[in-house]
Amino acid sequence: MAATPSPAAAERPRRTGYRRLPVQQRREQLIAVALELFAARPPEDVSLDDVAEAAGASRPLVYRYFAGGKQQLYEAALRSAASELTTRFTVAAFTGTPTEQLGAVLHRYFDFVDEHAAGYGALLRGGSVVETARTSAIVDDVRRAAIRRTLRHLGVREAGPRLTLLVRSWISVVEASAISWLDEGRQIPLDSLCAWLVDQFVVMAAATAVRDDQTAEVLHHWLRLETDESPAGVLVSRLRDIGM
Repeated sequence: MAATPSPAAAERPRRTGYRRLPVQQRREQLIAVALELFAARPPEDVSLDDVAEAAGASRPLVYRYFAGGKQQLYEAALRSAASELTTRFTVAAFTGTPTEQLGAVLHRYFDFVDEHAAGYGALLRGGSVVETARTSAIVDDVRRAAIRRTLRHLGVREAGPRLTLLVRSWISVVEASAISWLDEGRQIPLDSLCAWLVDQFVVMAAATAVRDDQTAEVLHHWLRLETDESPAGVLVSRLRDIGM
């Protein structure tokens, strides 16, 4: 008579059977699985055994592809996520006004934040125990890409110091808002949050334009493309309503 499995054994998750995969495909699979785990939990709470279990592989196999262990795997996963996040800064074949386009980019960015909540939060807070100079450099590369794409979106080839500082400061506001949004349980509807951040950029640009000719020229060009129903048009109308 066969022994009845214990309750603990019955509840233990069963690992998917091992499948032999081509080298590159296996490596990409391990990175994808690691990304899912890092998205669900802070990086320091994810072990190589967790990755192996989720991938249907053995711990020695994970080490075969990532001899540097968890740190190397984390950096590879982070590079993969950074590459994906960078693609969110553009919206292909979108024909709206400048502020409508900016809102669409923000939606794509926050979709990524939502999908990778725990890992994103730990990374940007700098509180992860697996953070190194290399992981920080990966994040800085994403920020630089965001600045370049935003300036390109503005139609600016060479930005002066004040316009560059404006874009860099606004990106910091976006990052801080993303962290707060996650911490507060996503209480603010995403459409409202993105609209507020677009308004923030317009107002910050207006304040900068007062002291910088290049920003004034860029802002003037933008506002000429806006409509009464676009985010910038609605913002200007509301500011007039409150006497500004």
